[in-house]
Amino acid sequence: MSQAPLISKGSSGHDPSSYGAVSTHEADELLHHPGRRDTPEHYSSGPDTPYDSSHKARNRSSNYGGKVFRRRTADGVIAVAEDYTNDDEDPPDNSRYTQVRASVSAVDDVTASISTPRMWTLSLLCALLGSGSNLFFSLRYPSVFISPVIALVVVHPLGLAWDRLFKRDDDPAEAFDCGVLVKRSLDEERPGSQSSLNRLRRWLGQGRWNEKEHACVYISSNVAFGFAFATDVIVEQAKFYKQDLSILYQILLTVSTQILGYSFAGLTRRFLVRPPSMIWPATLMSTAMFTTMHKSENKVANGWKITRWRFFLLVFSAAFAWYFLPGLLFPALSYFSVVTWFAPHSVVVANLFGTSSGLGLFPVTFDWAQIAYIGSPLLTPWWAAANVVAGLVIIMWVVAPIMYYKNALHSAFLPILSSSVFDNTGKPYDVGRILTPDFLFDRDKFEAYSNVYLPITYALAYGVQFAGLSALVTHTACWYGKEIWQVSQQSIVTDRATDSSPYNPLGHGQIIHSHRSSRKGAGSRVEAGIDTSMQGEDVHTRLMRRYDDAPASWYLMTFVAMLAIGIFVVEYYPVYLPWYGLLLALSITAVLFIPVAIVMALTNQHSSLYLICQIICGTVFPGRPVANMVFTTYCYISSAQGVKFSSDLKLGHYMKIPPKLLFQVQMVATLVSSFTQIGILNWMFAYIPSLCQPDAINGFSCPLARVHFNGSILWGVVGPQRFFGPDALYHRLIWFFLVGAVAPIVVYGIARSRPTDSMWRKINLPVLFGSLSWIPPATGLNFSVWAVVCFIFNSVIRKRRAEWWGKYTMTLSAGLDSGLAVGVVVIFFGIVFPGWMKGFMWWGTEIYKQGCDWKACPYKKLEPGATFGR
Repeated sequence: MSQAPLISKGSSGHDPSSYGAVSTHEADELLHHPGRRDTPEHYSSGPDTPYDSSHKARNRSSNYGGKVFRRRTADGVIAVAEDYTNDDEDPPDNSRYTQVRASVSAVDDVTASISTPRMWTLSLLCALLGSGSNLFFSLRYPSVFISPVIALVVVHPLGLAWDRLFKRDDDPAEAFDCGVLVKRSLDEERPGSQSSLNRLRRWLGQGRWNEKEHACVYISSNVAFGFAFATDVIVEQAKFYKQDLSILYQILLTVSTQILGYSFAGLTRRFLVRPPSMIWPATLMSTAMFTTMHKSENKVANGWKITRWRFFLLVFSAAFAWYFLPGLLFPALSYFSVVTWFAPHSVVVANLFGTSSGLGLFPVTFDWAQIAYIGSPLLTPWWAAANVVAGLVIIMWVVAPIMYYKNALHSAFLPILSSSVFDNTGKPYDVGRILTPDFLFDRDKFEAYSNVYLPITYALAYGVQFAGLSALVTHTACWYGKEIWQVSQQSIVTDRATDSSPYNPLGHGQIIHSHRSSRKGAGSRVEAGIDTSMQGEDVHTRLMRRYDDAPASWYLMTFVAMLAIGIFVVEYYPVYLPWYGLLLALSITAVLFIPVAIVMALTNQHSSLYLICQIICGTVFPGRPVANMVFTTYCYISSAQGVKFSSDLKLGHYMKIPPKLLFQVQMVATLVSSFTQIGILNWMFAYIPSLCQPDAINGFSCPLARVHFNGSILWGVVGPQRFFGPDALYHRLIWFFLVGAVAPIVVYGIARSRPTDSMWRKINLPVLFGSLSWIPPATGLNFSVWAVVCFIFNSVIRKRRAEWWGKYTMTLSAGLDSGLAVGVVVIFFGIVFPGWMKGFMWWGTEIYKQGCDWKACPYKKLEPGATFGR
């Protein structure tokens, strides 16, 4: 049947008679309603949207004083939506998820400036300073990481100061379209305002500093602040493998590995960004901060009247001041293993209750850095944290101790938890003893030295990572396979129809306003992650339809260009990875990217592909350590960067950033950070004596690069065959792949017939298995105390003080993270780096170092000269 379009400002040739009972006058009123930022025109971006409006529509759940719109679907079902004014912060099609409604505004200011000299200057400044600083300190021990949260906090006063410097009260009025200046009222200019200096001032002072510009600057920081993994590969090649690397090679490797992930993110937006069920919890802290800083609304929440901004300042100040205790003056508050202090030489007590090398059965610490080591617990839904806790209890608190004290896999001769690998004397494995002077594997030296042995928690972490990877595939296929297939088919049809798909609120054929009548119980509507639908749209998707989308061809061309560069890199330079090896690496990413991103979008838990990439390359291309590093970089970083880019795309979706502009922001920030880091790295190569050597000046010994170098030797030279082959000590860990593949099918079979609030529907095996990949370097304490805090806030307080939770929780997380980040930087640069704390020592700095927990004592000790194993 023919379907009438909804009226659209940018369309022409519409016949008012096709709008049902709406007259020409009514249509014009809808189009030009004074003060309205969100009108019915925005249900669609094209002329083929099958909405028709009618004053005869009935069954309103409440009176908004607006129009009612009906969409007749192909099967004759009518979905109803209501028009509302810009004052309606909770429209009928608002998000079903409590945390989203609490953190993300449901209205859009289309008049806001975005692409201004102010935004671009602050974005480039953050990209330059953040990327350069983090690369510089990544090669140093002890290191410091400058978090993007610092940029979020610092650029706000800079943006306000920019306005004070360049704005004048009598400047002419400005008009912005999609964030870009399109018109300035010249007739309002005052005499003499045509001077070159004044024109420059007005150009610099376009618009006003607002939450959209702030979001763009923060997204630039998110993209740029993490040092490029490829720079570690370059360090290893130059300093450990003694390869002479050209600047062009360094640039091409870095740029291609950083940007390939963006292609994966852009091409999967229909699955990972647009569906309301993909909430991306980590982005909600940022949106809450933008609201806190730019809006003055203040609703009373369970008796609390303090504004979000004042609450943030109080939390930030307290967190900053407090960190001087656990981070500098009283570090025992961080490693609060008080149980071990009463029995410092007891190995069993250290194993069970230790915070440094133990399982963390005493979950107490006074350091937010320890609590949030695996991510802020305030951002993770409790049901997801419960899965993490279940994995911790079963694998690390039950299975690991049993195997350890039974000396399974010779593990009792090693610490129960450590990030090191060991030889048959219980000492850290010396990789240099199995290499030739040219860094090639020497079989005779290897057999004369020792096999590689893993602590029991390390070995089990490998096993659960295997299970987590296979569980990702089957879990996604069971719960999302049908939805992914349907969305894929719809996207093909939609793309052929120039992307004029109808607005489908909340699910096909639902009465949108039906959930509005139960708003008091909105907190229990839908639990994020339990709902598995990828279809249906909410207010944020509808509001984004007014902006032109970034075409998929942009991302596809980006992928082709970066793939071509990647093939050139591996074929032309001494990488020893054939072109089809690069295709294999990207194929692994392509298969696992959507499952990995879905888990992150629902649970804020990242499933890393790092290990599986190393193992696959070590199996397919044995004896090629440099190839292993490059293969892993293209495979792992394409996924990790893609997930980061997807998260930023969702943040742009929540903040209503035009997609084409967001594409430019992310791409420019990535390129600027890549070139900056290559420049800083080569300056360090040239001017820092003994860089990456143990005696390097000021601690520039490249600790992370050395760890990755050791990994390239173990997996690229020694090879997976000696770890997991038929006669290898750890070959039984391969069975975890089968466990991970089958278990989600069993859970799905049971859960599909249960109600939506059933415990079985909350079991997420990729999270249960995959989250433990943090161990090591994370310890049991990092998981246990994280889970306790998550339970208190996201279960207890959320149920008992829902209004307080909705208003303050994300702001609390932002304040704690910001205070910690600034505290780390100030303490490091202001006190530790100048050497002011040398010689500072007292009970609070030494008590936690005096026992077996800090020293990582093994349960069984060897006699001098003795060995274990085979």
